[in-house]
Amino acid sequence: MDSKPTPNDDFLDVSSGHSSTAPVPESQADGIPEKTHTVVAGDSLSKIAKQTYGDGNRWREIFDANKDQITDPDKIHPGQVLRLP
Repeated sequence: MDSKPTPNDDFLDVSSGHSSTAPVPESQADGIPEKTHTVVAGDSLSKIAKQTYGDGNRWREIFDANKDQITDPDKIHPGQVLRLP
């Protein structure tokens, strides 16, 4: 007797080539993946800007993108995950 596996009811409506209905984070809505930086000891916003953009004077872009977790641009802490616009 040759038995075929039966599909799981949870997957009956899944087909190849269709997009997910999961919400896309606002930062990824344009198709550009969000970049992040995890702060390590000795980091500063200007140092991260220099590494990321080649210009330490662009630190304010990082500060503005992370105002939900940074109130003072001189006080970032190891372990913080900062969004890089």
